This record gives sequence, structure tokens and C-alpha cells, in this order.
Amino acid sequence: MHKTVIQHIESSEGTLFSFELLPPLKGQDFGAIQRSIDPLMEFKPSFINITYHQEEVEYETLENGLMKKNVVRKRPGSVGISAAIKFRYGVNVVPHIICGGFTREDTENALIDLNFLGVNNVLVVRGDPQPGMKTFIPEPNGNKYAIDTVIQIANLNKGIYLDENIRNSRSTNFCVGIAGYPEKHSEAPNMESGIHFLKKKIEAGASYIVTQMFFDNKKYFDFVKLCRENGIDVPIIPGLKPISTRNQIAIIPKTFNVELPEDLVKEVLKCKNNDDVRALGVEWAIAQSKELKDAGVPVLHYYTMGKSDNIRKIALDVF
Repeated sequence: MHKTVIQHIESSEGTLFSFELLPPLKGQDFGAIQRSIDPLMEFKPSFINITYHQEEVEYETLENGLMKKNVVRKRPGSVGISAAIKFRYGVNVVPHIICGGFTREDTENALIDLNFLGVNNVLVVRGDPQPGMKTFIPEPNGNKYAIDTVIQIANLNKGIYLDENIRNSRSTNFCVGIAGYPEKHSEAPNMESGIHFLKKKIEAGASYIVTQMFFDNKKYFDFVKLCRENGIDVPIIPGLKPISTRNQIAIIPKTFNVELPEDLVKEVLKCKNNDDVRALGVEWAIAQSKELKDAGVPVLHYYTMGKSDNIRKIALDVF
């Protein structure tokens, strides 16, 4: 049961299936998660990723003219969701561990809880800047970069905790994944710089890479080639998201810094409604998936964005 992502890959003879979930909004129960997971369980996912979103800050103007800072938590935490999925479905979960909104002690406490639950896979990402902020600002005594969190987890795997005087400490056995950007991270000055820091995270203790979404497989193949040429030899898992609404052809490039192929955009613009766009997105993702699978990728990882009906249609054709 307690397989790592790497163990899943190494023990498989073919391409594995996995997907990523958004946590439900505050006030919803586990049923919201089940509606996303249940349609996909027949494809035997090797693991399910769970995103995490830092608390948001909203400012309220008081009667005296001063501003009051309110912290808003809009979604349940990863630890609780991880436990619920793991014990309900008996599947490995990969919670995201982000820098934003957490001190190093907060991060260690979450990792201790996950370790206690037998959740030994995590995906480390820095996280986005707070809404309205142009740059990422870590919490006081928080990790500034993803590599800082990778190093912190690597230390826990050696039995090194923040409190140097801790007694009876046990080593953890987390398998750490990190994000990769086939079309360059929006904040990286160039692709070479991005690859340089990606390699540093591997050297610090990360075991595999999951890519940002892409819609042109050549971007992925070029990225893998560049990684290999620079001595990065860990598994590189392609992340796919089927386009589902017309307005995404404007939103996705701006939000995720990815390019949409001209052919795809032309076909989207021909669609009469979003149902047609959703069907087109499934068709495009199936073609992507089959080519990637034929190329022998270790895993096909799908971003569900909280809805799984289109992912199920893709999986029915590909797996």
C-alpha cells in the first residue's frame, strides 16, 4: 500500500494513470471529492495528487478608517483530504506541499502528520503570489523557494528535525516530486536558468518531475531532451489538461504561461458552444495521450480541475 511514486514507476511495464484533484470549497463534504474520484477508479490510478491553496488575505475598512486584515481559508487542508482518500479508496495520495502561507515549523508539522498517516509521497511547489501581489512573499521563517522545502524534507528523511534537541526522532521516507515547465517558468529569465534550478532540486533530494500542462507534445519531448542533456535522469511525468471552455484559449496562456497550438485555437473558435469545446478538448487530449504513451512515458497525469467526466472519456480511449 505504501508505495512511492518511484516504486510504482519501477514496477510497471507500461504507462501508468494518475490525476490531480482540487480540494472542495469550504463547506462542502467528502461527497464533492467522491464525485470526482469515483468515475476514474476503474482505471486503477497509481496515485492521486491533491493541490493545496494558501489562505487568502482580504482587507476590510473599519469605521475609523483603519484597515483590518482578514485571513480567509477557502478550502480544507491537504492532510485531512489525504487521509480521507487514502483510507476510503486504498490508493496512494500525493499532497502538494507549498511554501506560501507556511512557516518552516508549519511545514514540518504537516509532514509529521502525513508520515503518521502513512502518506509518504509529496509534490513540492513554491506556490503562486497572493492575489493582487506581483511577487511571491514567504511567511516570516517560511521557505522562500521550493528547493528550501525539498531540503527540509530531505533532512526529515535523515531524521533531522528543526528542533535539534528532539529525542527519539525517526527518519521519514518521503518520495519528493517537483514541478517542471516545458515552456519555461514565468519568472525564469530563460530556459537554461530553469533547467539549472530544476537540477539543483533533484540534487537536493527530489526523485521525479511532473510537468506543467502543455498542448503540443513537441514541447514535452524537447524539455525531456534538454533535461537529459543536462544530467537530469529522473522520471519526467507529463501533465495534461483537456481544454473545456472557449474562454480558456485566453485564460490558459495568461495564467499558466503556456502556448496553445494554432490548430487547436482555430478548432476552438469554430465550436458553437462550450459543449463542443469540451468534446474537442477530449479529442485533442486523446491524441496527445496516445502519442505520449507510444513514446513510453512513465505516467500520464491529468489535471481534473474538479471535474472528471472529460478525463474519464480520455482514459476509456487510452487505457
